[in-house]
Amino acid sequence: MAGALTATLALSACGGGTNSDNTSKDNGQKGASGYNAAVTGVVNPSDKPGGTLKLTIHDNPDSLDPQIAYYASEWNLMKSFYVRTLLANDTKPGADGLKLVPDLATEVPKPTDDGKKYTFKLKPGVKFEDGSPITSKDIKYGIERIFAREVITAGPSYLVDLLDQGQKYPGVYKDPDPDKMGLRSIQTPDDSTIVFTLAKPFADFLYMLQMPVSAPLPKAKDTGSQYALHPVSSGPYKFESYDEGKKLNLVRNDQWDPKTDPVRKALPDRVEVVYGTAVEEIDNQLLADEVDIDIAQTGVQPGSQPKILLNPDKKKNADSPVTGFIRYVAISTKVPPFDNIHCRKAVQYALDKTAMQTARGGLEAGGEIATNMLPPTIAGHDPADDVFNTKSGKPQIDKAKEELAACGKPNGFETVIATRNTGKEMKTAEALQQSMAAVGITARLDPQDAALYFRSIIGSPSNVHNKGYGLMMAGWGADYPTPAGFLQVIVDSRLIYESGNNNYAELNDPAIDALIDQATSEPDPQKNADIWKQINAKVSESASYMPFTYDKALNYRNPRLTNVYITQYYGQVDFGSLGVMS
Repeated sequence: MAGALTATLALSACGGGTNSDNTSKDNGQKGASGYNAAVTGVVNPSDKPGGTLKLTIHDNPDSLDPQIAYYASEWNLMKSFYVRTLLANDTKPGADGLKLVPDLATEVPKPTDDGKKYTFKLKPGVKFEDGSPITSKDIKYGIERIFAREVITAGPSYLVDLLDQGQKYPGVYKDPDPDKMGLRSIQTPDDSTIVFTLAKPFADFLYMLQMPVSAPLPKAKDTGSQYALHPVSSGPYKFESYDEGKKLNLVRNDQWDPKTDPVRKALPDRVEVVYGTAVEEIDNQLLADEVDIDIAQTGVQPGSQPKILLNPDKKKNADSPVTGFIRYVAISTKVPPFDNIHCRKAVQYALDKTAMQTARGGLEAGGEIATNMLPPTIAGHDPADDVFNTKSGKPQIDKAKEELAACGKPNGFETVIATRNTGKEMKTAEALQQSMAAVGITARLDPQDAALYFRSIIGSPSNVHNKGYGLMMAGWGADYPTPAGFLQVIVDSRLIYESGNNNYAELNDPAIDALIDQATSEPDPQKNADIWKQINAKVSESASYMPFTYDKALNYRNPRLTNVYITQYYGQVDFGSLGVMS
């Protein structure tokens, strides 16, 4: 979920502080300071351990189970504190943070067998929190677990599609193999070796192995649907306690060996996460320096934005990065009357994108007007891809009415807007509702709990159909920083699932699917990007997705934090590098 800026600043390795000219110092070395300093550099660089890192968020987690979680903030939290994988994104600011580096593996391997085989060796001495060694079988078991869709009801499905290869592997809970090692496309010749064999080359395969979904899991500790209550840690922290939906306390994992871990600093003695805090109260706590970070990293509420932007003492502790996300509306191709493309085109023309942008915080804190479904941070983005001429952000009422007449609804129609029940998203949904009313479309809002929203509310096609969700508020960032990592899972018709679906529009275009197959096997980056440019153009022509902003988020950071920088991989503060001064 990459950001847009590429400048870097190396971490310093000593204790930090702030001097009177508002630049961080560390034994004579300066870190980045001021507004947006964490976008391109490291604020308050330090290696000083100790203290308690205090985090908060409004929403309940979609899951703390690494094989189920799919929110960027949860991935950031897991990878920072209790989940290790074969590979990781490098923990550096700027473009260097997009590179893959070894985590549990000894090195990033080169593919063999014409790009179809990947062999990994595990580092010696890596352990789970109970002291048991992490083996290749634990990694295989964790990946096999995601095939069990009756238990693993959400999360990215890339590895299922790449590794099943027609064998219809049922997942570990139905695996007839007595050792639960029945997936043939992964082999574990010994405890320190794991071999992946693909049916055909897939240029982005290594990115799959840095996602939490590929985390190791010891078979004896798998509690199925209850695993989220206490995942077994392979990282520097472990669960001390978890009051579901209320609070998570993490403490040091004494079995973690920092000598084996090049990416996590693990500075605080403990990490406390409070869930369910009202969004306005989060802003109050941030501005009072009572908490350190809002882990949602979606920005303060509109009412708090001027308190930061107009106050130099607060603004210097804030950042507004390009997050790499797109805020958009998915238009169901299966819920009438949106099964008619002219009705979809009508809402495209009717949308007041400027009002939506304003509801999210305007240009400074909400982002630029979006015209297509690849953000500027991803290769293949084409600013000229603007089928509905929406760059101005203003609605085109006459064109909307022409399309309404073409779809047989000249006087408009009724529909339902699905949205999360959170502050800025509710405001943008209300702006959408008003846009539709201007052309005679009556759209009722149906706010839903954020923790379930993507998994089982709009992520369940049958629920979408039953509830009549014609329009669905959504946001999306890349699972990994390539065009496939952003777009495939939301437009490939073969990735439409009954639960945990991410192609919310249920877009089904054989021409798009064929181009995706061509792109995912193309190793040349420029040729690959050119194919994704074609795919994105066809997505625009389908009128099934309605992007309105290329996201920015105004976030406040407690001035006591050390090692603060925005990781381009998630478009958020890198939680695992943070320390505290007190």
